[in-house]
Amino acid sequence: MWYQKIIQIFKLPDLRNKILFVLFIFAVFRLMAKIPVPAVNEENIRKFFNQFQIFGIYSAFSGGALEKISIVMLGLGPYITAIIILQLLTMIFPSLERLYKEEGEAGRQKFNQYARIATVPLAALQGWAMIKLFQRPPNPVIDPYLTPLQLITTILTITAGTIFLMWLGELISEKGIGNGVSLLIFAGIVADFPTNIRQEMSNYDPSRIPSYLLFLLMALVIIAGVVLVTEARRNIPVSYAKRVRGMRVYGGVSTYLPLNVNPAGVIPIIFALSILYFPGMIATFLSGVGGKVGEIAKSTATFFQDPWVHGIFYFLLVILFTYFYTMVTFDPKAISQNLQKMGGFVPGIRPGQSTANFLKHILNRVLLIGAIFLATIAIAPSLVQGITHVQSFRFLVGGTSLLIVVSVVLETMRQINAQLEMREYETF
Repeated sequence: MWYQKIIQIFKLPDLRNKILFVLFIFAVFRLMAKIPVPAVNEENIRKFFNQFQIFGIYSAFSGGALEKISIVMLGLGPYITAIIILQLLTMIFPSLERLYKEEGEAGRQKFNQYARIATVPLAALQGWAMIKLFQRPPNPVIDPYLTPLQLITTILTITAGTIFLMWLGELISEKGIGNGVSLLIFAGIVADFPTNIRQEMSNYDPSRIPSYLLFLLMALVIIAGVVLVTEARRNIPVSYAKRVRGMRVYGGVSTYLPLNVNPAGVIPIIFALSILYFPGMIATFLSGVGGKVGEIAKSTATFFQDPWVHGIFYFLLVILFTYFYTMVTFDPKAISQNLQKMGGFVPGIRPGQSTANFLKHILNRVLLIGAIFLATIAIAPSLVQGITHVQSFRFLVGGTSLLIVVSVVLETMRQINAQLEMREYETF
């Protein structure tokens, strides 16, 4: 039973210490998320986030740190952006591609070091842009206006906050359980759950009980679907030829190559959100200019604020970026070459280019299901909210937040189960 496994976890000193260490890091993260930068005008914060909804989505990943304008308001966004940029640059620079894909663990460590270095200027630039945006009239969030020295100090503090979170994430990866960056994002997403419960209880209306039950049912169905598709694999059979070396025979076994139904993860949703909200944000900035430019900007902002336009473009962009990002990160030709080097082959398919074409054909068919599923999950919060009119707990019914929460929970469970099984083997 599940409670027996929990008891077993806390009976093992090593595993118990790892879990307590992760919880301690979570507490440090939440404490830092409550420390605001200087000169924050709390009355204008809500107006700002109502006007620019995309920042509300970004704030969910930082556990509300962005809405508090805290010293860690950027969260791990610059670090994730640096990794994505470097992954995209592998398509342009062959040396970077070899470092990332062919040089093993040492190459990955050097690639991650480049990402850490790139995080510093990205965090400083993003921090400067956010402060300038928060100082924008007529309702400045940061008021009074910062002096040049205060501006530099605030940017350095925000950048240091991001670097500190990146260090905490690496500490979790090294001494804890699971991927530290993913666990910190997970902690940020679920941190607002008690606040959402309190908000719904304060607005409780007995006449809305059917809506709450419908919301709960839809949430359970969507979560089950996310778990199913996240764990879904398309197994391609692979056989290895027998090789004789000295007096020993190697190979002669059959296994399979797993292809994820959703190999791109949550990255396509993040890309789609960034592209989708960018025109509306620029139009909102230009709407106060006046003249012909102001009229065009107002029309553009109104167009992108239409729920149907937003939903259709969001759905299509997620599908497009799912294919794009998978093509960047998954190379059928490299996989076929590696199989050929190790003496592996797909039964009935010639090694080399034929295997690469076969993998690409299978990937495109599987990816269609994954892309449509991902796009459906992306727009699910708006659909469920429109049907049930329940505003809170959006992360329970889809979007990037739900995918991250499910992925992190499943991966952490696998890590814990592996630790328990390893200790069971040690008792033999």
